[in-house]
Amino acid sequence: MKLGLFGMPMHPGHRPQSETYDEVAERIILADQLGYEEVFIGEHISCTNEPIASPLIFLASLIHRTKNIRLGTGVVALPNHHPAMVAGEVAQFDNMAKGRFNFGIGPGGLASDMELFDVLDNELRGKKMYEAIDIILDIWKSNPPYHYKTDNYDFGIKDMVIPDLNVGTMLKPFQKPSPPIFSTAMSPYSSSIKVAVERGWAPMSANFCGEGVIASHWKRYVEGCETIGKEPTGDEWRVARNIVIRKTDAEAEDATLNPEGGNFFYLDYLWKVLVAANYTAVMKADPNMADEDVNISDLVKDIVIYGSPDTVAQKIEAMRERSGTFGTLLLAVMDGEGANEAGERQTMTLLANEVLPKINSLVRV
Repeated sequence: MKLGLFGMPMHPGHRPQSETYDEVAERIILADQLGYEEVFIGEHISCTNEPIASPLIFLASLIHRTKNIRLGTGVVALPNHHPAMVAGEVAQFDNMAKGRFNFGIGPGGLASDMELFDVLDNELRGKKMYEAIDIILDIWKSNPPYHYKTDNYDFGIKDMVIPDLNVGTMLKPFQKPSPPIFSTAMSPYSSSIKVAVERGWAPMSANFCGEGVIASHWKRYVEGCETIGKEPTGDEWRVARNIVIRKTDAEAEDATLNPEGGNFFYLDYLWKVLVAANYTAVMKADPNMADEDVNISDLVKDIVIYGSPDTVAQKIEAMRERSGTFGTLLLAVMDGEGANEAGERQTMTLLANEVLPKINSLVRV
């Protein structure tokens, strides 16, 4: 198993955004030093609690401050962008990063962004996403003239091409034919997991999903593998989780359930957002439980993996046995206000130095 980071990221609205940008950047630099393989940063245009509007701009600031960690979008919400703009910006970033880039894509998950870009309809949003990525991939393998006409896009370059000067020629990425593509999923039995496998992309499961949802994603992953005749090893499947590690189980539980802690804030906030969107099944251990019967402390205990290094290693391995053998664990980035930052760094360090070796020393039969 490998390690990475996944950050929406999320912070209390009273914190200065410049401060939270620095905090997350320093967390990624630490991850690079600890040997984490990759990081994915989310995109949210219309929510100051999730203050990164452009993951590419943010991650560009880390190209020369990190050495090995792959920098990824988690995700570019394709229905909110013109595909030609995404093709150009991603190709530029991939060249700037010399190929140390993962291209995470998705339909978007923030309702206010969907309203902002007039894509609240789920079917429309999914259709635009797949049309956009097909266009982007074609741009990267083609030369002018370009012409794209789909149900939702109609554009190209024909009359203003000057071949000798490369005018009208779109940028190509550093990685050929494209950067590796990643697709996220959070819904129970999400079809996007199956589609990702069939298209040769790497699927990622969201950190706030209950374990039952993760198990349903494994089933869709296996279905995708069967469609293309591939062995379902889980190597390319990423699963993000909230994790708290301390020296003892008691210390970890106290940190996890602390109302001032990052995980409590994170999951309390997300629960309220999903209640407003009438989409709470993704978080509940029992999808049939009424929303009004859900206690946030119980929700936190259900979703967060917490304990001493030994306990966390056992919990992660048990989860992989029950829900599918994902190849990369993505540690969810929590807010680090006040004393929380030291705890987040402790979790990162213990996960890399003590938990991961324990898991990878196990021999699977």
